[in-house]
Amino acid sequence: MRIEVNRERCTGCGQCVDSCPFTSIVIKDEKAFINEYCQFCRACLSICPEGAILEIAEPGDAGAPSDLSAYKGVWIFAEQRDGYIASVALELLGIGKKLAEERKTELCAVLMGSSEAEAKELIKWGADKVYHCPDPIFDKFNDEPYSQFLINLIKDKKPEIVLAGATPIGRSFIPRVAARLRTGLTADCTALEIDSETGNLLQIRPAFGGNIMATILCPDNRPQIATVRPRVMKRGPYREDAKGEIITLPADGLTCRTKVIDTVKEVSSCKVNLQEAEFIVSGGRGVGKPEGFRMLEELAEVLGGTVGASRAAVDEGWIQYSHQVGQTGKTVCPRIYIACGISGAVQHLVGMSSSDIVIAINKNPEAPIFNVATFGIIGDIYEVVPQLIKKLKELKSL
Repeated sequence: MRIEVNRERCTGCGQCVDSCPFTSIVIKDEKAFINEYCQFCRACLSICPEGAILEIAEPGDAGAPSDLSAYKGVWIFAEQRDGYIASVALELLGIGKKLAEERKTELCAVLMGSSEAEAKELIKWGADKVYHCPDPIFDKFNDEPYSQFLINLIKDKKPEIVLAGATPIGRSFIPRVAARLRTGLTADCTALEIDSETGNLLQIRPAFGGNIMATILCPDNRPQIATVRPRVMKRGPYREDAKGEIITLPADGLTCRTKVIDTVKEVSSCKVNLQEAEFIVSGGRGVGKPEGFRMLEELAEVLGGTVGASRAAVDEGWIQYSHQVGQTGKTVCPRIYIACGISGAVQHLVGMSSSDIVIAINKNPEAPIFNVATFGIIGDIYEVVPQLIKKLKELKSL
């Protein structure tokens, strides 16, 4: 695709110049001219009173409506860190398998870097086919080679749906991929479904500060691209005897203008990784004071888990941000989530609603948290939690 000016129609009125948010339109020789800074936002197309600004489709453009039928298959970007498959890739394979079955198509994974052994693991977790490029250029993440490789592969194979994790890596380079392919991107999805009538991907995510859940479609362009929050999707079954195809690809023609010299990992104060914990004890505004979190830490330690918190507790300074669960914090999926003094605002629920079991403890019987809780205890956390700790310690000593 390209945007160009029909110089015969253009009168040089300048309205398009004022409409461009990227200052990419200038007047030359009394005619509008679009320079290399154009970001294809299309703001100028409806502004020109003479209809002199046109969007021109070129052969081979991805996402052209006439080519929709040529796009088939569900792909997931299999993120790897230090050579090992990230857990979000396995979660994507779980939801990807469901989508592929509904579309009656194959599920493919794209693995850049890492080893063939990890590629085989993707097959065992549900991938029908793995496109694997083991080139060392992918050992350390860099936007340019990652985006170039995926763009070239998508243009060649034409998948209908492409999914990636809403991780720092996915959020960094997937928007580049969508922009270069001239297709849509929905970020931070918490649910994905197939429209039974049209076959379009229904991309569901929180909007307006988490006050509503928006369903977004990309009906006119392909592929349909979405990033998915980690820990909101369930992994599919692991099959040791699963069969699939691994296609090894070269990294030909990739360029990289920057070099990653070193990566500094954040040191967390959490004894257990919040997003990997099987048991989480979270506190909210109802905890009332920072000392209350010491009690929650004791309960978490007895369970072998870790402590989480709502944004209200973090904003009060009772606990560090690294413990925050919710839309502006971490998304978790533990076996048991114990919500202590948490009202249950939708922004918090987005981050923990996929927990297997939710136990809510709150003095207010009308608290929204009870609407999603598996078990609810109406009472003061300073009376209930010490009793839980005492009972659990007794059981562990048997």
